[in-house]
Amino acid sequence: MSYSEHEQIEEQIHFSNIVATFERYEQHSISANVRRRKDFLRLPVEDQTLLDEIGWKSKLDDIDTAIQANARFLRKIVMNPEIFEGGEHAEDDRGDIDAKSEQTELQSHDMPSHGSPSDTAHDHSHSHSHSFMGSRHSHDHSPSHNIPSRMRYRPSESDMDKLRSTIKQLVRDWGEEGRAEREACYTPMINRLLEHFSQVPVEERRNVRVLVPGAGLARLALDVAKLGDEGFACQGNEFSHHMLLTSYFILNRTECTHEHTIYPYIHSFSNTRSAAALLRSVTIPDVLPSDLPEGSDFSLVAGDFEEIYGAEENDARGHETQVGKWDAILTCFFIDTAKNIVNYLRILHRILAPGGIWINLGPLLWHFENNATNDISIEVDLQEVKTLARKIGFEISEERVIETTYTSDSSSMLGYVYKAEFWVARKVSS
Repeated sequence: MSYSEHEQIEEQIHFSNIVATFERYEQHSISANVRRRKDFLRLPVEDQTLLDEIGWKSKLDDIDTAIQANARFLRKIVMNPEIFEGGEHAEDDRGDIDAKSEQTELQSHDMPSHGSPSDTAHDHSHSHSHSFMGSRHSHDHSPSHNIPSRMRYRPSESDMDKLRSTIKQLVRDWGEEGRAEREACYTPMINRLLEHFSQVPVEERRNVRVLVPGAGLARLALDVAKLGDEGFACQGNEFSHHMLLTSYFILNRTECTHEHTIYPYIHSFSNTRSAAALLRSVTIPDVLPSDLPEGSDFSLVAGDFEEIYGAEENDARGHETQVGKWDAILTCFFIDTAKNIVNYLRILHRILAPGGIWINLGPLLWHFENNATNDISIEVDLQEVKTLARKIGFEISEERVIETTYTSDSSSMLGYVYKAEFWVARKVSS
């Protein structure tokens, strides 16, 4: 069944709203400081004087300036959003990534929810095709009538929360300050991948196909494809438009290291140690993404993991079967995005080649638990995940716990530490 015009229009409206969220970041963020200034004026005069003497009012001015700097960066990301809006638009020199997905927004790993399902902001939207880099799953998004202007859209607090999370993700994947998290999470996975394929001559690594579902801003996938001068053939997969827009910009529109300056920690005054900690900047990227060795095989496919990789045979929507096509799969903070973990495990097993390996690291923060939109959500414990994997045909080894943060502010007075589970699973039956 091909995509209907209604589905394509729905997709375009959703995408237009996300672009509007990027564009309205400054207005929305400045409003928080407007509220603070109003509250300041409601205080007794002697309290206002004390706060003024310690620099509190001038700190708000500095925050405004940092918000404006973030806004300039975010506007650059969506300056040319047409790259995602249709197959006929301009391509980057390194090719396209096209997407198809049934996109649903999830809980974020960066701050575990303590509220009701409505507090965790589930956005049940649709996404079928966006030009990017590497794959060929395109649809024409030509229907454009009856689509409201994105400037009429008023982003919600949950829209902005996702955008703020994306800014923090930039630090994790592309900032020097995120190195500790990358070394805790990505390095053990890459080292185990290298160990498993140590018998493969370095010059033949590009014949080994590695998939990274839930690639986020694509650093892990890029590092796997890079690996000095001889990386693996690596494909990332991501469904979030916020991540896709941002990763496209970093991967394809960045000309030098430390080109962009962002202020990721200015959005909340809680648990901050000082104005300097709140206002500190991060420059990105710490490496030049385009500096891939000649002949590297790196791509990013946008879309829903189950829809793109779950097909057992080629389907009418253009999804090619991936059965047995991957030599290794790396899942980092990914498997708990499943509505039905059994199906995730079946797909992982099905698309691996015989003897292929699945390297996992992450918690079990089930993203759809207690959702308010009637989505299926099957939550299982760690031992049940492993038992299901074994029943489906995996042999699990090298199980251990890795303690790590996720998009953490190292200067904050509050931090969450995940006791993330690491394992290596080999496909032993078909």
